[in-house]
Amino acid sequence: MNPTVSIIVPVYNAEKFIGRCIESILGQEYTDFELLLVNDGSQDASGTICDEYAARDPRVHVTHKENSGVSDTRNFAIGEARGTYLQFVDSDDWLTPDATRLMVRAAKEQGCDMVITDFYRVIGERVSHKGDIEEDGLMTREEFAAHMMERPADFYYGVLWNKLYRRELVKRHGLKMNAEISWCEDFMFNLEYIRHAKSFYALRTPVYYYVKTKGSLASQGMSITKTIKMKLMVFEYYDNFYKNVLDEEEYEKSQLQVYRFLVDYAKDGTVLPSILPGTKKLGSERSLVCQEVLAADGIMMDAYRDRKLLERYLEPAAIKNDLSLKEMVLLLHLRQQELPDTRRELADFVNMSRSSLSLAMQRLVSRGLIHVEENWAVKGKAGERQIKISFLPAAESVLADLNLAEQDYNRARFSGFSEEELVQYLELEDKIKRNIRKVLV
Repeated sequence: MNPTVSIIVPVYNAEKFIGRCIESILGQEYTDFELLLVNDGSQDASGTICDEYAARDPRVHVTHKENSGVSDTRNFAIGEARGTYLQFVDSDDWLTPDATRLMVRAAKEQGCDMVITDFYRVIGERVSHKGDIEEDGLMTREEFAAHMMERPADFYYGVLWNKLYRRELVKRHGLKMNAEISWCEDFMFNLEYIRHAKSFYALRTPVYYYVKTKGSLASQGMSITKTIKMKLMVFEYYDNFYKNVLDEEEYEKSQLQVYRFLVDYAKDGTVLPSILPGTKKLGSERSLVCQEVLAADGIMMDAYRDRKLLERYLEPAAIKNDLSLKEMVLLLHLRQQELPDTRRELADFVNMSRSSLSLAMQRLVSRGLIHVEENWAVKGKAGERQIKISFLPAAESVLADLNLAEQDYNRARFSGFSEEELVQYLELEDKIKRNIRKVLV
């Protein structure tokens, strides 16, 4: 049976980092893939490292060939691929553990021809979140092209590695990388693919770590004359793309924006800046997991593992919706049907201090996600404000993401359970709940 995804990694003199790349792919939560490692005539130990991984995992397929460049190497891998989808990874980069799962789910649920994702830009020990499209839902070719027109020289649109492609569409139209050029070849492939694709979806969760900084054309030893010719050729390709995608009237209206591409690329804008805005220390962009605790025994260790598993699936939804993990956890609590009716009790329920709870609620109110109504009421001997929280229409998409996160969490917890085992577990869990209630009431 063919795999769902073919993950393609061209390899050339990458012995220092190819192990990190492969480990991140083999560690994916989504496992129905083949990994195609194509060793493009490496002069170091890259080929040996690839062979070692292939000997340990049947999903890994290694090809050794003479050096012919990254475009020709990718073309070769596309010809060998068997998956429904194509995913590209550069050998010096790596993936988040949920990358392939999130991309495939988006492709299947949305029924789209391309998934384009946010990514992390890494320079040294610093990392920043990079994205462009904030639109939810499916986009037509024209809508996607309009977004691209706003920032034509952006890596987000130009590269292969933050996208998922349908292999059938690539095969049907004979799409290939242009091995004759060494600049913008990824973008030209994307333009050709977009011309034939009908629907697009932007996944606003970063799932890829990009660390490679490509040099300019000048740094490749190219003459000024050849550089200008290549840029003009790429621009002509870009211009023709919009002539095909837009009708004549729309193209005339957009011609100035189309010509921005030539201006932006005249700056050789593919080199990332040395200082990135909004950077964090690498490793702090997602919640940490203490590996020593994962294997330890004890009641608190169990609680830690369960919390971290839940956070694993809540965090992508939080990032997508520009919320903190704490705010996402609070929304998960607030979604319960039976809630405490005072701030003091609510803070205890969500395991937050009252000040932290107030700040998180203010943030959710300012985002238009919840409405908070408070009234003074007498409870026991002390007067306390009764609190009532309701969700607003703007929260609908966030709650849908919460439902998906909860499904993923439960799917991971009960992976490998038979139906009989699941029924037995639920019966025992219900018995444990009754015992706990008996003590705490």
